[in-house]
Amino acid sequence: MAEVEATATATAGRPRLYSYWRSSCSHRARIALNLKGVDYEYKAVNLLKGEQSDPEFLKLNPMKFVPALVDDDAVIGDSYAIALYLEDKYPDPPLLPQDPKKKALNHQIANIVSSGIQPLHNLSVLRFIEQKVGAGESVSWTQQQIERGFTALENLIQLKGCGGKYATGDEIQLVYVFLAPQIYAAIERTKIDMSNYPTLARLHAEYMAHPAFQAALPAKQPDAPSCT
Repeated sequence: MAEVEATATATAGRPRLYSYWRSSCSHRARIALNLKGVDYEYKAVNLLKGEQSDPEFLKLNPMKFVPALVDDDAVIGDSYAIALYLEDKYPDPPLLPQDPKKKALNHQIANIVSSGIQPLHNLSVLRFIEQKVGAGESVSWTQQQIERGFTALENLIQLKGCGGKYATGDEIQLVYVFLAPQIYAAIERTKIDMSNYPTLARLHAEYMAHPAFQAALPAKQPDAPSCT
């Protein structure tokens, strides 16, 4: 991991994103930065090597999680907080609609992903399951958590979605910053059968065609194995 400066101040006003290529939380932050058109510096944090526990990185995120965003004197160590920070600092194009019901739906879907799916199968949880339950047991656990969450998302979007190209209309909004990485990881890493979730499968196809989402893909990051 590149050395973290004691002041944690981004160089020459250019934001720095501390990221791991395969992390879905980092994936969210990359999408949000791309959608806002923010030019940022990429700083790799290798989770498999334990670089998130480096004392210097702890100054950025005491929870030892990626991503962390350093923007001048602002240090934000959470993907949801990063997305909202970017929304406030760069209001155009907006990620949140003005309509309170649509805004609440965006937050609800984002929270299902960030609180009800992803944390239940992150690296530390899977390692614990492998150690305490048995080798290979983390796979079925991960599939169960994703399928439970995807069933809820599929039903919610069908019931409350606004129609149109995306889940809540024809504009890219906050919900997609969270949905896209989770669906991508479910397909590429967990091999979830998306035929059970036709709405999410359709949305995935739309995301994959969008330049901001394409540029944020794990394999396109400088610390991805194919790039090293």
